[in-house]
Amino acid sequence: MSLRFVLDPDLTPQLRAEIVDLWVDVSNAGGAVGFVPPVTATDVHVTADPTFAGIADGPDRLLVGYSGDRLTAMLIFSDNRFPLTAHWCVLKRVMVHPDTQGAGYGSALMMEAARLGRELGHEALHITVRDGLGLDKFYGRLGYREVGRLPGALRVAPDDDRDEILMWLDLTVAD
Repeated sequence: MSLRFVLDPDLTPQLRAEIVDLWVDVSNAGGAVGFVPPVTATDVHVTADPTFAGIADGPDRLLVGYSGDRLTAMLIFSDNRFPLTAHWCVLKRVMVHPDTQGAGYGSALMMEAARLGRELGHEALHITVRDGLGLDKFYGRLGYREVGRLPGALRVAPDDDRDEILMWLDLTVAD
């Protein structure tokens, strides 16, 4: 089954709850979306609530993907809030439900983000990746290239610091 994408859906209380549930499931499955397991909805709300404000009040944009009626994937086009970097944006909170891994939904989500990025007038997309999970290889297959690293920037546990990998997709290059 393919995903049905919606850009800028109405951020209803139900959708907010579904996003928090997705975020908890992804985090507890080891996904690199701002937490390390175990997390609860209460933990996620600390980050989710200001994220929702940036979407509801602008300037951030929410992209969601549905498999049937189920929220299965999401990401946020995060505005840089700085005029000198207005020509590109950061993708944040890129998530695909863990029980759909391997179905191609992650690739579909990122291809839709690139398509929309161009449509929205962005010249590039930037994403940060936690090292040690193979995500840099996944994004590399989608055309992203590593443009830098912050060594040991992410402390996921005592004595377990990971690099934060900076990745970039030039949207001005033809596919």
